[in-house]
Amino acid sequence: MTTKPETRIARRFAKLKDEGRAGLVTFLTAGDPDMDTASEIMMGLPGAGADLIEIGMPFSDPMADGPAIQASSLRALKSGMTLGKTLDTVRAFRKSDDDTPVILMGYYNPIYIYGVDRFLADAAGLVDGLIMVDLPPEEENELCLPALRAGINFIYLTAPTTDDARLPRVVEQASGFVYYVSIAGITGTAAAATDDVSAQVDRIKRHTDLPVAVGFGIRTPEHAAEIASVADAVVVGSAFVDVLKTNLDDNNRALPGLADKVLALVSDLAKGVRSVAKT
Repeated sequence: MTTKPETRIARRFAKLKDEGRAGLVTFLTAGDPDMDTASEIMMGLPGAGADLIEIGMPFSDPMADGPAIQASSLRALKSGMTLGKTLDTVRAFRKSDDDTPVILMGYYNPIYIYGVDRFLADAAGLVDGLIMVDLPPEEENELCLPALRAGINFIYLTAPTTDDARLPRVVEQASGFVYYVSIAGITGTAAAATDDVSAQVDRIKRHTDLPVAVGFGIRTPEHAAEIASVADAVVVGSAFVDVLKTNLDDNNRALPGLADKVLALVSDLAKGVRSVAKT
């Protein structure tokens, strides 16, 4: 088995455990609606309460994402965002923040075109984890194992449909944390009941010692608090993207105060997550 790297992700979850609380993972698409605005938001995320930052790599066919995140990816591509510029954004972030974990989420095609070896060399030290929606464990030689060797965690997705026969294979090479997709469907859709999520988190933890983060359908501080009571981290994405979208003009340019409004929602959700003490 490939040695699992200890990254900022492991250190952050250890810190969260010491603080007796769950973490907040925020998702936004790199370069949406433009590189400057996206960078401004990213710089403000830790101060607003984000414990881990998940950045979407823009792609023209984000098949697992709902309409809101699909649109955000297209806006970013139209603004000229590329995978190289996404790494530049993280590089700029690291100049002022060397502690907050950054995870890139997306699809394999942009990395394949960029070149796996080149990508991992450029991402090492900047990026802490990768989530690849379209690379199952059977394709671990493509990116998972090379990423682990480069010191980057590879985070696998599980879902309600991942049964006990499949789950051990999914988590075998997982590192950093396990991302539990709480509904069967695309992002931005209905939310799962907390009792159901709790049972699934318990089931996942029978197969791995990794923290479990829960996402999909979480939009309010109240719901975030409920999920925080049963998970190690709460992942929110579409809610932020929706706020961003409503603060664009007719040409998809950022209106004044856009970043502040996104960060205000981050702060509200962080307060919900932090309101729950964990033993």
